[in-house]
Amino acid sequence: MTGGGLRVMPPKAEMTGSECVSPTHVHCGCREKAIHSAEQVCNQCGVRFTPIRREVLKIIWESHRAVKAHDLLDRIKPKVGTAKPATDYRALDFLLEQGLIHRVESLNAFIGCSCSERQHEQLLLICIRCHEVEERPCERLMEAIAKELEQASFTMQRKAIEIHGICGRCA
Repeated sequence: MTGGGLRVMPPKAEMTGSECVSPTHVHCGCREKAIHSAEQVCNQCGVRFTPIRREVLKIIWESHRAVKAHDLLDRIKPKVGTAKPATDYRALDFLLEQGLIHRVESLNAFIGCSCSERQHEQLLLICIRCHEVEERPCERLMEAIAKELEQASFTMQRKAIEIHGICGRCA
């Protein structure tokens, strides 16, 4: 952990297209992989992966569509019973801090992180038809942006690029 509470993750080999949502992506297994990864991350960081945090992450990983916080609360109440908005937001804040989910700013919603074992910036491709969100690593693009920021003497706080369009399945 760094002083700001964010996890410092070791670098990982570059992702291949098969690790991302694509026209040929099969979703089964994504949620189980995400839960397993979350357990490992929490163990490594010495933080608790509580039942409510686990349930919030499971709901987020039901699909590759972004989930709004109020929809999440409606879906978690039957499973937990005592869930209040503050409980929901605390779980979301925890999952964000651990790098297990991403906030999709333009939708005011959340998606699961497909490469939570390493720190990264993200390119999010958001389909306006099916509403699925694909996370892409795009290292060269992010490096080019970093160079532009450096030339502009601009200190970045967070970097996420969101592009809205039509995915390969919907095209």
